[in-house]
Amino acid sequence: MTGLDKMKSQILDEAKAAADEKIQAANAKAEEILSAAKAEAAKKELSISQKSEAEVKNYKERIASSIDLQRRTKILEAKQEMIAEVLDKAYASLTGMEQKEYFDMLLKLVDKYALPQEGELYFSSEDLKNMPAGYEAEVKKRAAAKGGSLKISGEGRNIENGFVLAYGGIEENCTLKAMFDAKRDELSDKVHHLLFS
Repeated sequence: MTGLDKMKSQILDEAKAAADEKIQAANAKAEEILSAAKAEAAKKELSISQKSEAEVKNYKERIASSIDLQRRTKILEAKQEMIAEVLDKAYASLTGMEQKEYFDMLLKLVDKYALPQEGELYFSSEDLKNMPAGYEAEVKKRAAAKGGSLKISGEGRNIENGFVLAYGGIEENCTLKAMFDAKRDELSDKVHHLLFS
């Protein structure tokens, strides 16, 4: 081999060694980049997975909460319907009393609402027609016991039951409906306590 061939061979060997070295460095760098990319992908996959799990859990909690709210609402509606039904039946039994019982109850209302003043009671035309004998005398006696006086008006009012108590220009609505409605919340609470406690 000539000196020139030797030199060429040496240059080629050196070039091949340098190329091999650069290829190895490039392969190592590619391996490093690939490894970093895999680590980053795994990290993102974990983050996405955790986020997805959190969203699924949150969605399930919201659904469970919504179902629970609907269940409690339905239970409350059912309870309110039962209470309303009991109160309606109580009112119906109150308005369906026998005449003697009914007029005796109205005397108790006179005892409760009569004032030590001069006043007048207004009944429905139906009640005026069905009023027991001696009822006005009993009303007067009870009003006198409170230090006042009451007379029963012969004018029938457009009321269903009970009476309207008038002192001067001020009237107290003592119809059963008005009194029942005024006590409805209190009665609802009592019925709720009796039924559901």
